[in-house]
Amino acid sequence: MIKKMFKLLTSRMVVFAVLIVVQLAVFVLGMIFLAEYFSYVMIGLEVLSLLIVIYLVSKPGNPMYKIAWLIPILLVPVLGGLFYLMFGNRNISRKIRRYMEIIYLKAREVIENQPKQVSEELKKLDPIAYKQSYYITQKAFAPVFQNTYTKLLTPGEVKWEYMLEELKKAQHYIFLEYFIIEKGLMWDSILEVLKERISAGVEVRLLYDDLGSIQTLPDDFREQMENVGIECRVFNRFRPSLDVFMNYRDHRKICIIDGNVGFTGGINLADEYINAYEKHGHWKDTSIMLKGDAVWSLTILFLQMWGNTLSENDIDFEAYKPTKSYPTDGFVQPFGDSPIDSDLIGENTYMNIINNAKEYVYIQTPYLILDHEMTTALCLAAQSGIDVRIITPHIPDKWYVHAVTRANYAELVRAGVKIYEYTPGFIHAKTIVSDDTYAIVGTTNFDFRSFYLHFECGVFLFRASTVLDVRNDFLQTQQLSEEITENDCEKVKLPVRILRALLRVFSPLM
Repeated sequence: MIKKMFKLLTSRMVVFAVLIVVQLAVFVLGMIFLAEYFSYVMIGLEVLSLLIVIYLVSKPGNPMYKIAWLIPILLVPVLGGLFYLMFGNRNISRKIRRYMEIIYLKAREVIENQPKQVSEELKKLDPIAYKQSYYITQKAFAPVFQNTYTKLLTPGEVKWEYMLEELKKAQHYIFLEYFIIEKGLMWDSILEVLKERISAGVEVRLLYDDLGSIQTLPDDFREQMENVGIECRVFNRFRPSLDVFMNYRDHRKICIIDGNVGFTGGINLADEYINAYEKHGHWKDTSIMLKGDAVWSLTILFLQMWGNTLSENDIDFEAYKPTKSYPTDGFVQPFGDSPIDSDLIGENTYMNIINNAKEYVYIQTPYLILDHEMTTALCLAAQSGIDVRIITPHIPDKWYVHAVTRANYAELVRAGVKIYEYTPGFIHAKTIVSDDTYAIVGTTNFDFRSFYLHFECGVFLFRASTVLDVRNDFLQTQQLSEEITENDCEKVKLPVRILRALLRVFSPLM
């Protein structure tokens, strides 16, 4: 017990948290001291806060995010403005931005050389699908493909089985990019396959998010991987620094094998995702497997992030192109989203599907933390006769986030949106499907972090057989879920309502 407590208290997460708290305390005390003894400093800080308030009100952007900052700034004008400059401003350093733009431009050049025939064919077939595809191509620099086989994999156990099978076939290279990795049944079995493939001469690269895995991996994990022959990199290493870039995380889950097979979706490499142990009840998740031309976009996304971690922009993208095509099964368009630009690609692709639905929209998401635009789109669709259904977890992984999710129910239910909670446990799937025709399977949650702060990815599908699989998976999951009625929302006790309302106000900052 004493050893476990010592290990916890000396872990990187705890030590860094203490150091950040110390920095904040020193900062606050310093400002209070200056304000107390030098009135002009206090006046200057209050003027700064006033200017930031004017800036926030006048700038374009999400109103809920603005309100979440305006309240603390107005309540504590001496410190509020400075806190916003440190944590609220989404701008990153010019150096980081310049480097990322260089590597993205290189990737864009590669993409722009792709043939345009598939896009032209889509334009003739369906204006709505073409509009969505055109937006993704222009903003995410990700073309639409045919000659690609897709398969929905759910739950996590199924993805694990297929992933192991495909990894064993690797002949040239394996790329892995994940938000969370944890030693256990799932990761250990994958690692054994990776070691075997390395011995056969296969190149293996592993990229993981430092904060996502900070509590699940030992500090020397990278060295352990390098020792067995895996090229390993850590994205945005977490440091005890009051730096806005620390808030940007790599939430993608990508596996690529020889450029011909790719996986993405909600499933990380940890045992709760395959229900090897019960963490929050039964873990319901989804992933998608691609085989063929469209894997190329996932490969480019990985190489971009790999280059970011090395400050390297001389990447030979062409060396990792797909070498196999598969029979066409609809149109497939993998894409990425990045917090360093002003384009909310993840949110906007969801909105396009919602706004253009003719019959139904079905959504699975672990978090329902919505901005004004998304709430309006969902309510308007339901009020226009569209069958809008959303499944969220019944058992939460974070109580305060789940409280905000439930705080959004009443407005949606009153507008006619049908909300269901997955009663066996926690649903981590991120899918949207509409009209048996359009779908997205990916890593993007319906929340502020995914829309604004995370590197994410997804796959837009049009007239692929997988679209119907996404629909059927939703309907099967709905059978295990309990509908939330308007009466349920009205029965919530007043103290709980007040707590949820407060949390909802500050949800953009969570």
